Amino acid sequence: MQVDDHAEELASALGVDKEEVTRDLENLLQYSVPIEEAKQSIRRKHGGGSGGGGATPTSKNIADITPEDGSVTVTATVLTVGTRSIRYQGKDQTIREGELADESGKLSYTAWTDFGFEAGDTVTIGNANVREWDGRPELNLGESSSVAVASESIATDYEVGGDSTLLALEPGDRGRNVEVRVLEVEERTIDGRDGKTDILSGVLADETARLPFTDWTPRAEVTEGANLRIEDVYIREFRGVPSVNLSEFTTVSELTDPVEVRDAAPKMRIDEAVDAGGMFDVELVGNVIAVRDGSGLIERCPECGRVVQNGQCRSHGNVDGEDDLRVKAILDDGTDTVTVVLDAEETSEVYGGGIDDAKEAARDAMDKEVVADDIREKLVGLEHRVRGNLSVDEYGANLDASEFEETDDDPAERARDVLSELSAVDSSAADEEVAE
Repeated sequence: MQVDDHAEELASALGVDKEEVTRDLENLLQYSVPIEEAKQSIRRKHGGGSGGGGATPTSKNIADITPEDGSVTVTATVLTVGTRSIRYQGKDQTIREGELADESGKLSYTAWTDFGFEAGDTVTIGNANVREWDGRPELNLGESSSVAVASESIATDYEVGGDSTLLALEPGDRGRNVEVRVLEVEERTIDGRDGKTDILSGVLADETARLPFTDWTPRAEVTEGANLRIEDVYIREFRGVPSVNLSEFTTVSELTDPVEVRDAAPKMRIDEAVDAGGMFDVELVGNVIAVRDGSGLIERCPECGRVVQNGQCRSHGNVDGEDDLRVKAILDDGTDTVTVVLDAEETSEVYGGGIDDAKEAARDAMDKEVVADDIREKLVGLEHRVRGNLSVDEYGANLDASEFEETDDDPAERARDVLSELSAVDSSAADEEVAE
């Protein structure tokens, strides 16, 4: 059924204006509220009771739940409980969210009412609506849902409580706890949902990884060099990598012992890094096989910083571009490729001169491409080690480099190492097929 059909059905049953019902439905659906829960909310608004006339929700194992189920009953152990505030229908709404698990698997939930359960509790949840979130089923617990303590606990292989390393965090995680050192922090003012908002942003680290963070209610404890236990954070994707977010419900406490921090970035094959879907700090090694168009001496829009083509910015039209230097090099290690982006400072080191030198060379040759050609001669065919932040999207894999240098390693030896790793993976896969 389309929204209009649902609205007409509700309006007829409740004896109210269809246009008002349609507006309410569309408003709820834009916040990903499941259609049946949205209809229940509208029935309650107009005094229509629970209505619906649907069958009793089916009791299911977590692994068997699909978005097509509508509503279900499930008995599971609460793995995590996170709390945050969202803007819903023009008002601030506090929600609880996290993960549940049974013997068959785990899934996320969002509770629009505080049912009082905590991590470690085994509960039976009745009439939980199922929606699809990020391609997977998720439970929505509303006023029509029920939660009761289960008579028996459920054994599960998943960890309870939410403690995690930075490396293990993924976008969509809620109710997580981390012990970290603050490497970088800065105060910023942004245009938030309530106007100008002061926040803190920077970089956190532990012995496994480094990740960006945002503290939406700046705390005095979050200072550069501080060793902290941070409880109840949620994870969003920021520029293709996980970002740690501290809400008003997050608690921060100082640690007595310093957190061990890994100075070196994790070193990975390119295919491993790309398959991970993005990493904030990673080291890759490979051969530069090409320098892409749009490298060398370029112009940027003074308003938004985008690259200007023929005096035209995609967002601001005709502009007087500002000169800049950039390299977009394709790095290949035999397993996959990634585009490495060097900023003006790193490009100057590769080129052997700054923007003024590049402009002079372009004037002498009457061609800007002479700068890119010079860079190609210096990079293509040579092996380089690069460190930076990797993002992966529909346009490919890009790494914004913070370090870029030619290696002293023997390329033949590195190629043998890569082939050996790939051979080991293939052999392991073959053994698994035989075992099956």
